[in-house]
Amino acid sequence: MNKELIKNADACYRLAEKKAVQYYQSLYTQVMQKTYVPTLTKDIRSWKQNHIHHHSFVSFFLRDKNKADSREYHNYIKWLDYTDKLDNYLDRSISYIFLRDLGKALDSSDTQTRIRRVVDRLKTHLTHSTSTNRGNNSEMFSMAGVYRKAQEEGVESTMIWVMDKLKTVSSNIPKGMDAEQAQRKLIKIMAGVIMHVVDEMGDEISSEERSQKLDEAIRLGYFYGLTYPFIDDLLDAKVLSEKEKRQYSDLIRTTLITGAVPELGEWTGKNSDLIRYIHTELRDAFEYMKAYQRPETRKNFFEQSYVFFHSQEVDRVKELSNANYTNEELYIPIILKSSSSRLIVRSVISASFDEGFDNRTFFYGIYNQLADDFADMFDDMKDGAVTPYTYYMKYHDQRPDLINPFELYWTVISHLIHNVYHSDTKTCEVILDRAINGLKRFKERMGTKKYNEVMELFAPENPNFNRVIKKMVQKADDVDFFDKLLRDHMLTILKNERKEQEKFLDTIETVRNQINNILHIPRIDYVSLMKEDPIIDAANYSLVGDGKRLRPIVTWVMGVHVYGLERSAIVPLLRSLEYMHTASLIFDDLPSQDNASIRRGRPTLHQVYTIAIAELTGLFLTQRATREQASLDQFDSKTVLNLIQYSAQMTEDMCKGQAMDLNSRGKQLTLEQLNMISFYKTGIAFEASLVMPAILAHANEVEIEALKKFAQHAGIAFQIKDDLLDVEGDLNALGKPIGKDAENNNKTFVSILGAAGARKAMWEHYCLAMEAMHEIPRKTPFLKHLLNYIVNRDH
Repeated sequence: MNKELIKNADACYRLAEKKAVQYYQSLYTQVMQKTYVPTLTKDIRSWKQNHIHHHSFVSFFLRDKNKADSREYHNYIKWLDYTDKLDNYLDRSISYIFLRDLGKALDSSDTQTRIRRVVDRLKTHLTHSTSTNRGNNSEMFSMAGVYRKAQEEGVESTMIWVMDKLKTVSSNIPKGMDAEQAQRKLIKIMAGVIMHVVDEMGDEISSEERSQKLDEAIRLGYFYGLTYPFIDDLLDAKVLSEKEKRQYSDLIRTTLITGAVPELGEWTGKNSDLIRYIHTELRDAFEYMKAYQRPETRKNFFEQSYVFFHSQEVDRVKELSNANYTNEELYIPIILKSSSSRLIVRSVISASFDEGFDNRTFFYGIYNQLADDFADMFDDMKDGAVTPYTYYMKYHDQRPDLINPFELYWTVISHLIHNVYHSDTKTCEVILDRAINGLKRFKERMGTKKYNEVMELFAPENPNFNRVIKKMVQKADDVDFFDKLLRDHMLTILKNERKEQEKFLDTIETVRNQINNILHIPRIDYVSLMKEDPIIDAANYSLVGDGKRLRPIVTWVMGVHVYGLERSAIVPLLRSLEYMHTASLIFDDLPSQDNASIRRGRPTLHQVYTIAIAELTGLFLTQRATREQASLDQFDSKTVLNLIQYSAQMTEDMCKGQAMDLNSRGKQLTLEQLNMISFYKTGIAFEASLVMPAILAHANEVEIEALKKFAQHAGIAFQIKDDLLDVEGDLNALGKPIGKDAENNNKTFVSILGAAGARKAMWEHYCLAMEAMHEIPRKTPFLKHLLNYIVNRDH
């Protein structure tokens, strides 16, 4: 590497380090002189008037009894609204975000106007969402909810892109790293970048320009956010070997110093596939961010990125077994990395220089880092990580020279309020709210006993100040924050989604194996003298193929889990659905229709046998399906007759749909016509798999109509995904050739709308199906994950 470039990078770091040293020395002096104690004691005494309320015993008991759990998203919002606390709650929450994430000064009238505007909009949204309970409890983070919001802003294509990216990143997070945390960080960073871009926009921007800037912000946010799981977290985790870590760190360092991503070259470690994927993603991310920079901001972007990375590296190599780190070695890298990580955001979006923002953000960073390290101290100690808290916990008895990090934390708070934000009343209120909230959350999470032990260890030397803090944590109210509620809600949703998805996939595989075991059709005795039975052999050949069995699986889940039907009672129905579906595939594959050569990873039936046998086998399976339905002997005859009548009608409609499809080849179709054909070809089968168990369970017409509405949109979404896979899929994953639609001159969603337009249409029907699902009286997460599977599958 060019020595001059290295020299410039080192000089840049030393300059930042010099500023950090000055800040540290200022804080050190304040800690030693205990100047923060009288200052903050006075602040807290004034502050507590709004946060400690005196009530009669009865009113306090009732108030406490009826208070919603602050971790329960919708209930807590409802309670805040009911008690007239929502406005203040949102005001302090949004003010804190403007302070922390946007680097604003709260004494600015313009900032206060912007905060008020955001609070009003957010309050309207929250009260509407909780009053209608729209989307149950996760609409804000559901793919449907996010996509609908993207549509409003005209960035749905960008949202499709980023959802695909997030899915791929999540699937590539290796064991030893937390996939939920990686997703949360990425989403949080994207939100932060978007906030900065929106703040820079102004009010007079056109809708077209707003959409363009939001598109750029989402991509920038994703690309910048990618560095956290794939650089910081990866290097912190025990995934790479020490040799791999050095090689990987050198690659990142070279990129930031030279401004160009080097080739990966040979990678000899066991994680070569992972690193190749990450290298490709980070290279694309780096090139996009670099191209976005204006010449006057590019230098700043590289310098801040290098300071951030190098300070992280300095911290990362520390070992808790080393008892000789100085206070400067502990705190200066923290000042650098905590400030530069926030300063980078404005250079990422190529924003103009703002001296006030830079100064406030530089001084603010360590406050947030110390708060985070306090909350995570026991996890960090378990991992052997060196932070001011873990180091003090281990060595405070041996090292009287060590600064108590909890004292430094309160010193930083005092410094921020009075030296950085000029004793602004609103800033004082918000920062103290946040500090007490952090301690209350820690106490709640760790338990009173552990909390008291921690306070005994870290308590500042001044007993009066300690009593003040203890009283505030014990009695102070109205210090909760919306971003914490949102964070907890998001983590809960991500964890629940992962559990539900794992259960869904396990159910799919388990039920699929069970269905595979009941499909075989035995030979009929009276033809055994022929030594062969081509129709039954052909039917079993088609049935044994590697089918998804999606339709009978849906019926099994709805029948057994939702409607409480006996498993053994619906076995004939499961067979009938797969027999009917397999018959439709046999007909589809014939030379007179799609002329397919591969189905379910094997030669199609008419190639193994003959066209005539294939036609007869398809007919045989449709009749066999009816026979199975007539064998539902654990249900009353009228119900079974209704089911057979419904099934026959569905078969008629599927035939009509295929005929429409064949007749449309080479012709121009409208989107409405294509939707209709897709519903008759695909949606009908989904409808049957949902409605038939409902018929057996005597569900009412309202419920059956809701199921039909869901199936209509889910079926069309499935067909669109099939059309996309026919263009972009993989032969090995699909089990059939790609490009057959173009070869047969079929009109598809891709040929009519283009790939991008087809994706939008697929997500539109996904959203409509999700919205229809809320109308189904009996709730099951299975349908939600079925939809997710439909749009995210690779075969």
